[in-house]
Amino acid sequence: MSEFTHLNDRGEARMVDVTAKEVTVREARASGRVQVSAEVIGLLRGGGVPKGDAIAVARIAGIQAAKRTPDLVPLCHPIAIHAVDVDLFVEDDHVAISATVRTADRTGVEMEALTCVAVAGLALIDMVKAVDKGATITDVRVEHKSGGRSGTWQRADN
Repeated sequence: MSEFTHLNDRGEARMVDVTAKEVTVREARASGRVQVSAEVIGLLRGGGVPKGDAIAVARIAGIQAAKRTPDLVPLCHPIAIHAVDVDLFVEDDHVAISATVRTADRTGVEMEALTCVAVAGLALIDMVKAVDKGATITDVRVEHKSGGRSGTWQRADN
């Protein structure tokens, strides 16, 4: 790329003008993990953690985060979010998080999907921190995106 689109001619940060771009259906999927202790895995699979339904809270937090991404990421465009799906899977040593965000707009939703995963992970950690102070969010990344001028992209190792 010969030009940085988020810089003006003086090298200052700017929001890219997307008014001339076509409105298209766009989708992005992101994933991440929260590494937790065996005790937390047992609680999530059994009677639950002391603060309540950690998985449900994390899911709702992720949905809210996707909708609030432009408030958190300075140069991110406010766009109409039409759908957010957040899935959390309790594995043997972690909780896997997957988020898919959809819109029909002028710019993509990769940042919304990433924010969704990251905040769902933060909410999960908040729910389990009394049991596992060492819980860690890892591997937050875009897995897939479609729509717009650049078309479809899929992570090669997915």
